Amino acid sequence: MSEERTAWGWGLASIDGAGHTLDVWYPKLELGAAPAEAERPNHGFDALAHSEPDARGVRRMPVFTVSRLDSPIADAADAYLRLHLLSMRMAKPNTLNLDGIFAALSNVVWTNYGPFAVEDFALRKMDVMGAQAKAGLAGGMAAPRVEVNVLGVDKFPRMVDYVVPDGVRIGDADRVRLGAHLASGTTVMHAGFVNFNAGTLGTSMIEGRVSQGVVVGDGSDVGGGSSIMGTLSGGGKLRNSIGEHSLLGANAGIGISLGDNCVVEAGLYVTAGTKITIHDKARIAAGEPLEVVKGSELSGRDNILFIRNSVSGTIEARYRKVGIALNEKLHKN
Repeated sequence: MSEERTAWGWGLASIDGAGHTLDVWYPKLELGAAPAEAERPNHGFDALAHSEPDARGVRRMPVFTVSRLDSPIADAADAYLRLHLLSMRMAKPNTLNLDGIFAALSNVVWTNYGPFAVEDFALRKMDVMGAQAKAGLAGGMAAPRVEVNVLGVDKFPRMVDYVVPDGVRIGDADRVRLGAHLASGTTVMHAGFVNFNAGTLGTSMIEGRVSQGVVVGDGSDVGGGSSIMGTLSGGGKLRNSIGEHSLLGANAGIGISLGDNCVVEAGLYVTAGTKITIHDKARIAAGEPLEVVKGSELSGRDNILFIRNSVSGTIEARYRKVGIALNEKLHKN
């Protein structure tokens, strides 16, 4: 039996008045067995911590976390460590055990002042505004206008508030969750979305939705408004993916995997049950009927162009020899 994989590191946890962990930030993580307790200096964390609640009702405490990556998630600190591993590109999507992640994470009000507990948010917001106003008056200034802006209410925060990978461009930070894996050379445009445990393995343009569990290969483009079905909402255990040098056209979608050098035309949605006609020139020349298959039978195959015949309305699969080529200068991040 192989030895279970582990990762470890110091983090800074936000803990609310009820003792729930709202988030944990890990600036650095290590793979492998954790060092002995005497060899775990928490560089700089004590200076950032405060054991007394601030105006949000939140304490900041250093935590040392060891994660057994092949076992179900133990708690919130463990969940955040695994999400960091993915966004730090220390683990690829679908290589970590994420069982129990939704139960481990609290629903949090994410703001420009950091995380708040949902339950008493309105009162805590007033406390923060009052504390900031008092601080301004104590400094001899007029009472400042304090705004607590809510960025979202969710279990998962924005990736860039915790991890900023190099070689990546992100048009709208709100649309990339912590736990997304973005390879160097990736551009996520303003309308693109990348969920946790999903992302890219090379140079890619993401203008559509990359759902949980989905990976996009090097040199592929996910077009504007397009969608790749994931596994979170009744999708079963099948994980869809896109291979290398493939294109999912604008407003298109797939419920199957694409292999290398594939194209799905704009506006076309191909699912596992879609009836697809195989465009075979030899059969057409011989006057023979064309084969019709389900989309699932073509899942993951290379060199296919999926189109809808504009005359008959039939969805066709045609052989495609050459994959797409992305603009190298555009992706030199």
